[in-house]
This record gives sequence, structure tokens and C-alpha cells, in this order.
Amino acid sequence: MNKSAMIRARIEEKLKVDVGKVFEKLGLSTTEAITLFYKQIKLHDGLPFSVKIPNKTTKQTFEETDKKKNLVKTKDAKSLFDKLEI
Repeated sequence: MNKSAMIRARIEEKLKVDVGKVFEKLGLSTTEAITLFYKQIKLHDGLPFSVKIPNKTTKQTFEETDKKKNLVKTKDAKSLFDKLEI
């Protein structure tokens, strides 16, 4: 099949670099990753993951953490799980 369609998008430079590193680890080029994403959308007849609008509590949490309020810090994963009692 002739690959002649072009996609152009602007994204944050850091996001592009960070995701590019993930693609490299997976052995994918950006073009291959975008093609894979599009094929999954076609296969699922929609996005291949759920997209939900955050509820009021989640929105409030996002706003607080963006402002560095009400953060819970731990020294490591074990301490975090202990604090969460899981």
C-alpha cells in the first residue's frame, strides 16, 4: 500500500524526546508507532484505551498537587505502601 498521507502535529519538545526514548527501547520509529496507534484505533473502532472526564474529587486533587499542596511524601515504595496500608 502506498504510504503518501502526511500527519503534522506540534507537541512539547520534552514530550517528543521522552517518548522517542521509549520508542527506541521498543525498536519502533515514530512513524511506526503512529501507524500502530492508528491501526489500533481502527481495530477498536475508537481509542484503544478509556478516556474519562475526571470527577470533582480528582479535579480538586490535580489542582492541589499542581500547587504542591497536600502532597504525601515517602522515602521509598515500601514506605508508600505501608502508609497506604497495602
